[in-house]
Amino acid sequence: MIKRSTLRSQIATALRDEILAGRLATGRDFTVKEIAEQYGVSATPVREALVDLAAQGLLDVEQHRGFRVHEFTLADYRAMCEARQLVVDGVFQGIETDQEHAGGSPASSAPSPLSAGMSVARRALGGLGPEVLASVRRRADAAERAARAGDLDVLIAYDLRFWRELSGLLGNPYVCDFLDRLRVQCWVFAVPVLRRYSSLRGRLWSGHNALLDAVEAGDARAAREVMATYHQHALAQVGAEEPHA
Repeated sequence: MIKRSTLRSQIATALRDEILAGRLATGRDFTVKEIAEQYGVSATPVREALVDLAAQGLLDVEQHRGFRVHEFTLADYRAMCEARQLVVDGVFQGIETDQEHAGGSPASSAPSPLSAGMSVARRALGGLGPEVLASVRRRADAAERAARAGDLDVLIAYDLRFWRELSGLLGNPYVCDFLDRLRVQCWVFAVPVLRRYSSLRGRLWSGHNALLDAVEAGDARAAREVMATYHQHALAQVGAEEPHA
């Protein structure tokens, strides 16, 4: 017998995938009963799963009417990309600063309090063992193949896994969960826009291995450059570039 908590998680994951794929379109209304009948389960785990997705910002609770798939705006998307960039760039800046301290003169190498970015950076590099690296590399390879082929559904699945495993190296579950939530929300906004193109070949970001190469080499500067390109691509692919002054 499947435990209710497991069923709740399975339903939440299935619905999140439906939202990511665009099959549960933004703005669509539905009830607990409707979803329970669709999956052939009782209302309780469905209601719990929907509340979980609402807490993740993917659903809106409609008082006495059910739930609605949240509609993210272009301004939301820009803000989410900016928040993501600020956090990730802070980590790589911490690595760069740590390396500068390590290569400094004896006079400048006296112990000093670590910044949050430096502390996270040290945990990240310390966790990049051969097995972890091989796993993240597999995600990167699969994501890049899907991106080059223009296969959006496959790309999203491997892209999220790639970033989740890479973010997991930070050793901070709050940062990891925050970044994962932002990536899911960014995809929810981007998917309907990208679906308008007849072909996505050459339109999707495929720099996963370039980033992983930089991280593996401990080259924070190169990693920051890859991430800057990634940020600009994320905005450009949906027409969200900031207007020039």
